[in-house]
Amino acid sequence: MEQQDKQEVHEEQPQRTEDETKVDGEGEEEDQSIFETNWDESVEKFDDLDLKEEILRGVFGYGFEKPSPIQQKAILPILQGRDTIAQAQSGTGKTATFTISTLQIVDTSSDQTQALIVVHTRELAYQVYKVVESIGEYTGVKVHACCGGTAVRDDIRKLKGGVQIVVGTPGRVKEMMKKGFLKTDYLRLFVLDEADEMLSRGFKEQIQEIFKFLPGEIQIALFSATMPPDILRLSENFMRDPARILVKKDELTLEGIKQYYVPLDEEKWKFDVLMDLYMNLEINQAIIYCNTTKKVDELTKDLKEKDFTVSAMHGEMDQVTRDLIMREFRTATTRILISTDLLARGIDVQQVSVVINYDLPLKKESYIHRIGRSGRFGKKGTAINFVTPRDADFLKEIQTHYNTQINELPTNLEEV
Repeated sequence: MEQQDKQEVHEEQPQRTEDETKVDGEGEEEDQSIFETNWDESVEKFDDLDLKEEILRGVFGYGFEKPSPIQQKAILPILQGRDTIAQAQSGTGKTATFTISTLQIVDTSSDQTQALIVVHTRELAYQVYKVVESIGEYTGVKVHACCGGTAVRDDIRKLKGGVQIVVGTPGRVKEMMKKGFLKTDYLRLFVLDEADEMLSRGFKEQIQEIFKFLPGEIQIALFSATMPPDILRLSENFMRDPARILVKKDELTLEGIKQYYVPLDEEKWKFDVLMDLYMNLEINQAIIYCNTTKKVDELTKDLKEKDFTVSAMHGEMDQVTRDLIMREFRTATTRILISTDLLARGIDVQQVSVVINYDLPLKKESYIHRIGRSGRFGKKGTAINFVTPRDADFLKEIQTHYNTQINELPTNLEEV
């Protein structure tokens, strides 16, 4: 079983813990500069990056006209060979940032694997793979998605045939390295997406194993929507003078996403409120988040009984089922997707207009990942949080953490 699937095994008794960013030695004197941005250089146009003509064609063909703020800043240090830590909210072109950088660095005249991009779920791996394939369409680049839940022999065949870029999940990447099929001698760039998740519990050991196989001089790039202090501290152990492009917490919530909460006296009223929302709001497509697999299954059953077309997704499902569900949702065959936090990071569905936190997330960092599923690339989105009395303090913590205002949902829903 791939590691990301194991994360939800114990989810039936979720509980919010103390801030997990505390590590041994916190409070001792340390270099505060590691928590600050140290890179200001930027470009206005893709043409200013001196990209290969084939990559520029791919960038414009993909639909980009000018670089987003993170693309204006974060591509440059990577192209200059600097280790890079880049923080950017979901829906701001983060994936394309490291895709463009990777494509520029890779030499397509050699069949050796030169770049490795590691992400934490299979869905995200396939999504990144497709972005690399699309933007790299005119370069002749060979890219492979190396993920658990697929036949190992397919990975072996592809890797033996020669691929320049590998996108994968930690478990399968580590396995292919150990067995000698994923050669690392010519690796030039290692990209870790959703780095805060990858370097925290659950994945940390696997990533450490992967590092053992990497060349000593490899260039490293970390990307994530959130960069807690412990991750920045940890990066000091394996990165050389990285360019840091960080976002202040109070600048993190996405512009264009309206945030509301609905106060509820009891848990049991959540379903009735959800029905009211669907009767009174115009919702194109929505993602509804629950904290447990059991809750996802129960809510799915209840909505189907009310004749809603609904899909559900969590880590206990096999890959074929998860792929089918994502395909149905992307093509709007289903308009409601109920999920655990498995889907909170990186999954890009452009037409999602509403995110509903049926359960508030267990960690503050998860909030920004969840609500970032709506309002992609500047489109308007709405996030609605169901809040029981036991959630009230945590909602205040979220508002303080992100310096954002979450208003009570107005009784006149036409104002939403």
